[in-house]
Amino acid sequence: MRDSLIRHFATDPTRRTVLKTLGLGVAALTGVSALRPSLVFAKPQDIVWKTIPKTNEKVPAIGLGTHLTFDIKPGKPRENVRDVLKVFYDAGGRVIDTSPLYGMAEVSIGDYATALGITNDLFIANKIWATGEWLGDDSHALRQFRQSTERLWREQFDVMQCHSLVNAGSIIPLLKAWKKEGRIRYTGVTHHEVPYFGPLAQVVEKGDVDFVQVRYNIITRKAEERILKAAQDKGVAVMVNMPFEKARLFEIVKDRPLPDFASEFGATTWAQFYLKWIISHPAVTCVLPATTSPKHQADNMAALRGPLPDQKMRERMVKHMETIPGFAEVPKTPAYPGKEFHGVIKR
Repeated sequence: MRDSLIRHFATDPTRRTVLKTLGLGVAALTGVSALRPSLVFAKPQDIVWKTIPKTNEKVPAIGLGTHLTFDIKPGKPRENVRDVLKVFYDAGGRVIDTSPLYGMAEVSIGDYATALGITNDLFIANKIWATGEWLGDDSHALRQFRQSTERLWREQFDVMQCHSLVNAGSIIPLLKAWKKEGRIRYTGVTHHEVPYFGPLAQVVEKGDVDFVQVRYNIITRKAEERILKAAQDKGVAVMVNMPFEKARLFEIVKDRPLPDFASEFGATTWAQFYLKWIISHPAVTCVLPATTSPKHQADNMAALRGPLPDQKMRERMVKHMETIPGFAEVPKTPAYPGKEFHGVIKR
């Protein structure tokens, strides 16, 4: 495990104090400078760490997704995502997932990570995407790789993933070659659409990659059938996308209070309820919630501390959700419902 992953931690007070302070500061100010950094720091021993099976390297169980949220057009205000990154890092977060396809996300991460002096402390998972005409020629992928290194101010990526299984038959061997060359540390493959879980499971079952990234949450549990089982059998690390179903899981609970039993595993908000359910699965290495709100980022990161539900409790959590009207309908709604998508950003 890289020593940098456990540097720069300090004492962390209670989750309640953090959110109270954030609620006051963020409402009036964008900058994290308005907050005392010590309020969102965490001791290494106080957060949930997960192990990457192939190497036994440990990473914090909650990471940061950047799809849409970090894609800020040039000239538009983006201080809020700087603050999201600062809160994330100070609370113990290290794993960040991005892609050249995410617009300006790489630029936003690279600029602010450099300004904050944390570039080399981050565990960056990136992606390669190649269309059909690129088959048999890796020069396009290499140009994409070089562009990403320039944007993110990195010479090496921790994980490079075949984006959404696109040309996986050619890209995965290329990633293996890059790993041998030292360009990347781990290979991976991703998808978020349930109809592709079969092909995704096949890649994991072959043991062809070090990481798999998949959609998994308390309502979309299809990954449990093959992908998570195969990951455990083959020693493949699992990153999870769409933990909140693009904010639709928040819509169905709205003003509903948490069930009383949530206190048994330290959840004080629905975000923590959902995230703790995910990271408590033994196959899951890291979950990747996305937000543009520093306050919501602090809420997400609070799930990185305290006890996790056991299997019996996880089942109880699902049963409780099944009593809520509309829960069973969540997966039937579009993954990207137009303007409503921004619920994932503002929650």
